[in-house]
Amino acid sequence: MSLFSSIRMANNTLRADQIALQVIGQNIANAETPGYVREEVILKPAASYKFGGFTLGLGVEVSAIVQKIDQFLEERLRGSVSDRSSAEVQEQAYQQLEGLIRELNDTDLSSDFTRFFSAISEVLNQPESAATRNQVVLQARTLTQNIRRLYERVNTVRADFDKRVENVADRINRLTSEIQQLNIRISEMEGGSTSQSDAVGLRDRRQQSLEELASLIDIRVEEQPSSGVAVYSGGLFLVYEGTRREVEVTHTTNRGLAVSEVHLAETDSSLETTGGELHGLVQARDEVLGGFVDRLNELASALIFEFNKIYASGQGLAGYQDLTSASAAFERDVPLDAAGLPFTPVNGAFDILLRNTNSGVTQTHTIRVNLTGVQDDDTTLEDLVDQINAIDGLEATILSTGKVRIHATATDTEFAFANDTSGLLAALGLNTFFVGQNARDIDLNPVVAADPKTFASSRAGIGADTQNAVSLAAFLDQPLSQFGDVSLAATYDAMIAEVTQGAALTKAEAESARTFESTLRGEKLAISGVNLDEEAIRMIMFQRQFQASARFIKTLTDLLDILVNI
Repeated sequence: MSLFSSIRMANNTLRADQIALQVIGQNIANAETPGYVREEVILKPAASYKFGGFTLGLGVEVSAIVQKIDQFLEERLRGSVSDRSSAEVQEQAYQQLEGLIRELNDTDLSSDFTRFFSAISEVLNQPESAATRNQVVLQARTLTQNIRRLYERVNTVRADFDKRVENVADRINRLTSEIQQLNIRISEMEGGSTSQSDAVGLRDRRQQSLEELASLIDIRVEEQPSSGVAVYSGGLFLVYEGTRREVEVTHTTNRGLAVSEVHLAETDSSLETTGGELHGLVQARDEVLGGFVDRLNELASALIFEFNKIYASGQGLAGYQDLTSASAAFERDVPLDAAGLPFTPVNGAFDILLRNTNSGVTQTHTIRVNLTGVQDDDTTLEDLVDQINAIDGLEATILSTGKVRIHATATDTEFAFANDTSGLLAALGLNTFFVGQNARDIDLNPVVAADPKTFASSRAGIGADTQNAVSLAAFLDQPLSQFGDVSLAATYDAMIAEVTQGAALTKAEAESARTFESTLRGEKLAISGVNLDEEAIRMIMFQRQFQASARFIKTLTDLLDILVNI
């Protein structure tokens, strides 16, 4: 072995030690840098050569500089980030929904229901009092206003979540573009390299972009031989090495609200996600908040129709001389159960009471509502009007809007309604207390609002008794067939309990996801994080190795000087 070969070997060692110390310095400098992955120098024996009959080595050389990273752990961490992000968004939705319901104070709907039905009970004690009837009107107005207000506020929150969906789409496109560009740069830097060293700084940035993307949508990442990555969401690829596909926002309608959906622009395929912020936003908008809107609509619809069915068979302290239905039929010559009324009537009948205000004599006329399914015999809106016109003293017309107007032809005549078994009065909005179809448009009938004396508390005739008010006061706890014989009060309580339980469950899921993510981050930190104590030990080790190699070179230099001077 020549002295020059020995010097070359020592030079290799010094170069390797220098690179190792530089990597250690890089690690120490980035010990607190978010997303930084610890680097490590991989050493290997340098090439050997023949010297006489011996095979001798040339020391050490750097094989690669790689990141200390567990790709399987990274995949699990991205999955946990997606789960946590989705759960946290739904947790926020439930928190806002609970704030809107305000069930723990005096301005919640259960208190409004209690005050409204208590006001009806007061009519039983003072049936002739205009003040008690006016109190019913005031409490009803408050109840309907608060139902509409809750509906509007929940939809406002839904609209806010929908705006965030559009924002997520922009962020997805930005991140996939970053990953695409990083794929290209990493491939250019690592491609064709004999050292197989990672483009560590670029890989750190790509790793951060992938994790940020995972917080938006659940993704699957596969590294390719070119050092680029392919990113999939569901069965659709968003990035494949140097190519990418953008997402776009399309609009549709959900529960009366214009909502956004994220589609793959190239194929118009919906981006089906099971995790990430996008999944959480869609679930919060459509399931958490949208589901509550559905149940609120069902509650309001039952209140309107079922309460009106009882109310419509009653009479107030005074009758009507002119009355127009609150609802309209779209078709006047088809059976009433197919005429487009907001609620569907059934086969039955109702009575019209015609009272002479001078003599006090009341005449009862029965109106048949045939809805047996026999097309030629089923009652249409025109048939209904013809039956009413056949009553002497009454005149009925179908307005251009599809509403029905009933008019007493004499000034000393007033009319009222009774014994409706068909539900047609409630469906048409004749002699009803509430108007509207659901929580969006529920309101107090303006006829009652204008004249509380028309509040239908009687059942035996105009101003005769308070039997109808007894039934109305008990309505809140009356079993309703559309709720499976469960009362309106119990249905509302179940609706609130569902929100409370959903909030508790989502909070537990979010907390579990945060804990699991924290555990995985701890595992990642143990593998990929910088430990200053370990780096200090490595630094001392390579420093001593550098010093020994330098002393070795000094010895070789002295020997070379001796050889030259001989």
